[in-house]
Amino acid sequence: MKLIFICLLQLVSLFALAQNGVIRGRVTTEDGEPADLINIVLKGTDKGTVTSSSGEFTLSGVTAGKHQLVASGVGFVTIDRRVTLAAAEVLTLNLILQENTHQLQAVEITGRQEKTYKNDVSFIASKTATLLKDVPQAISYVTKEVLRDQGAFTMGDAVKNMSGVNQFTFYDDLTIRGFRMNGGSTTQLFNGLRTFSGFWKQPPVNYLERVEVIKGAASALYGNTSPGGTINRVTKKPLTTTQKSLMFTTGSFNTMRVLADFTGPMNESKTLLYRLNLGYVNAQGFRNLQFDKNIIIAPSVSFLPTDKTRINFDLVYNKSNSRLDRGQSVVGNDLYSSSIATSLNAVNDHLNEETYLITTSLNHQFSQSTSVNMAYLRTGYSEDLLEHRSSNVNGIDSAGVAVPNLVARQVFVRQTKSFMDNVSLFLNHTVNTGRAEHKLVVGYDYIQSSTPKGSGQQTANGYLLKAGGAAAYNARRPDLYQFYNYTSNGVTRSIPKPNVSHYDLTLQNNQLEDVTKYTYNVTANAATTPVFYSLHGLYVQEQLKLNRFQVLLGLRYDTYVDKKGYTTTAESNVTQHAVLPRIGAVYSVTKNINLYGTYTKGYNPQDAAVQSDPTTGGPFDPIRSSLTEFGLKTDWLDGRLTANASVYDITQTNTLYSANAANNPNLLLQIGQERAKGVEVDVTGNIRPNWNLIVTYSYNDAKITDAGTRAADQSLVNLQKPNAPKNQGSFWTKYTFVSQGLNGLGLGLGGNFVTERNLSLNNTQTIPAYALLNAALYYRIDKFQCQVNLNNLANKTYWVGGYDYLRLFPGAPRNFMTTVSYTF
Repeated sequence: MKLIFICLLQLVSLFALAQNGVIRGRVTTEDGEPADLINIVLKGTDKGTVTSSSGEFTLSGVTAGKHQLVASGVGFVTIDRRVTLAAAEVLTLNLILQENTHQLQAVEITGRQEKTYKNDVSFIASKTATLLKDVPQAISYVTKEVLRDQGAFTMGDAVKNMSGVNQFTFYDDLTIRGFRMNGGSTTQLFNGLRTFSGFWKQPPVNYLERVEVIKGAASALYGNTSPGGTINRVTKKPLTTTQKSLMFTTGSFNTMRVLADFTGPMNESKTLLYRLNLGYVNAQGFRNLQFDKNIIIAPSVSFLPTDKTRINFDLVYNKSNSRLDRGQSVVGNDLYSSSIATSLNAVNDHLNEETYLITTSLNHQFSQSTSVNMAYLRTGYSEDLLEHRSSNVNGIDSAGVAVPNLVARQVFVRQTKSFMDNVSLFLNHTVNTGRAEHKLVVGYDYIQSSTPKGSGQQTANGYLLKAGGAAAYNARRPDLYQFYNYTSNGVTRSIPKPNVSHYDLTLQNNQLEDVTKYTYNVTANAATTPVFYSLHGLYVQEQLKLNRFQVLLGLRYDTYVDKKGYTTTAESNVTQHAVLPRIGAVYSVTKNINLYGTYTKGYNPQDAAVQSDPTTGGPFDPIRSSLTEFGLKTDWLDGRLTANASVYDITQTNTLYSANAANNPNLLLQIGQERAKGVEVDVTGNIRPNWNLIVTYSYNDAKITDAGTRAADQSLVNLQKPNAPKNQGSFWTKYTFVSQGLNGLGLGLGGNFVTERNLSLNNTQTIPAYALLNAALYYRIDKFQCQVNLNNLANKTYWVGGYDYLRLFPGAPRNFMTTVSYTF
């Protein structure tokens, strides 16, 4: 009897199992990529699993009836879906995860899942996780996917995809809406915190998630910033999924790059995540004697002890060995009289740099509506330089007349160190009052920057004196100088003997120089003068949303303290204060179209080293600016493509420019007022999942409108500002074939154009317009991809910027780069 009962139970169990069903499916992100390691559970049951690397999951033995299926993962909005399963049914689901744009992090701590050209969220524009379309200010960006597809490695490669951003020189030196912003200043951001770079080198981008530019002054949140815009470099953060990639690049100019990117969880609970980016670069470049070697180490660790607390540590270390390239010189006004490869270096010149950026950040959520964010960034930079460079003038004969093919040279021997600390603390609070939603931000910043005592420079220049030593040539007293004979075009001239040999553009005389033979002077300049300044900033911001209408109100109070005569017995504090308002509004016309307007004010204290240098002509008043901007932000094709446009008007007063004085190259002019008015258009995203597109255009009328009170300066009025093209634009598109016969093959095509630009403050020296065309070919087989980038297909001769015809910065001729990558 007992046996019969057991058999009956087994039959009932088998019947019940036969009536149970299966829930299976696939989880993808919004861009169609599979989402692995996503938790899939049925509420109220012991059924659960995680998705595979292809995003697939299966739940077997599920009883018939109604169930609550939950799909969750860090960085995504949780899906909570009610499903009904019939007896013995196999239910197939396709789940699409949306990135969580309202996470704790306002300082980005964990990596983001987006893998397309399009970015939806801004953290830096409002210090809250805000959709870009809801920010009442223009923001341009370039994602890591764009940089990868274009084979980009430096910031100069990245910014050509942004409207209104143009190179000024080879260096970390840009104009944004016609206003110069360079890495040697302290008005750029790194993960939303104030930093600087060494100026001479464009930072690499292999460890970056994206590059962002907040157009117009970002002063209400960050204090003294450029009125044209502020660049923010966002580093790659750890992901909850394991991803590893290796990339090898070789190509023109003896280029070799080896890059690695590893990320994933360090424990089973995924509360400890890591990311490690490594890079080795060795390239010579198309310019004579130029080379660049870089070692890049960029680890990042995120600790998530609870769902309310996140801690992150970032380090970027870059060791660079190169020569400092001061640009091309030409004969007279003939831009094509010398090769674009012409440089004035000696064989034994060097520029050795070390840069580190260390970031620690904490984000804690007290409640669903209140969180605190704390972050600290330490920046360190050291420079060891020996260079032969132009003295910014031609060599002269005994009568003091310039010899067009001779470039006077000087030698700098310099060692210096600089440091910066940035502490940021701010509180986010969200509250609803009736139908209105409020996002409040209250914060405090402390920034200090120093060039300590111990830096130094020796300079060799001028002409040799009979009595010994060297000095600038005085044509009225040639009897004081040594001379030699110089023959050019069959004509023999008597030439004062230079301390450092002239560079003859007809001979291209690059050689190993004996630097011990020169007569040196110990000189002080902006790079070696001991400097210390600090900045305290208090700010408050309100984002109000009421139905379709949003308002952003911000106010910041800055106290800037500069230690004049730093490290001397005459050291004293020079204190300045600034009140910086920001007003913006957004109106949602439809779910796809937002209109916005904004008004901000900005300021910049003059550089401390410039103020203390008596040869500059200072002291100078602070720079003041204001921005008025209107625009629209739209998205199309189910959010895959954005198209934005803006109209702006920027006014700035008290800007410093070189006076171009032959007898004092350090002399500066403080212009009364300059104004930039323009239009910008940016289109970014995917026409189809396999078809990416970027299109940009800008018109920028950036002129000096008031040259002050000196009659000699009035000719500057209505001149287009230096290296600020009136028109520029770019496009880039990538198409990946999905048909069976061509699956894995991709094509890329792009280009950019820039119209004529002025050099320095005059309209007699200009550099011509140019238009370039680039292409790329991709082929992927499983985890391998081969990529070939072809740049400047028409082999155009062009110049990206410059100061004058003795310091021009040419662009690269036709070149190619081949990359093989492996992802595992």
